[in-house]
Amino acid sequence: MKVIVDLCVVPIGVGVSVSKYVAECQKVLQEAGLKHQLHAYGTNIEGDWDEVFAAIKRCHERVHAIGAPRITTSIKVGTRTDREQSMQDKIDSVIKKNL
Repeated sequence: MKVIVDLCVVPIGVGVSVSKYVAECQKVLQEAGLKHQLHAYGTNIEGDWDEVFAAIKRCHERVHAIGAPRITTSIKVGTRTDREQSMQDKIDSVIKKNL
């Protein structure tokens, strides 16, 4: 099943700046070959359900490995059965309606 996920991984106990931990998650997603888009408060990811959630698990493992003792994560998940839809399709639909 294809999925679009909005992921926000927040390391706790690492100080105010979390950019190094976010960058580590971005590396995981790149290594997994998943289409993803960083935004101000998280990352959108699209792909096969099992591949996306395996990458999210690896994000947690890597963020812990580089020093975060605790992580809280918010995930929003969207799936469709009527047709395939990419992240860009969703954006384009909104832009088209706004013209």
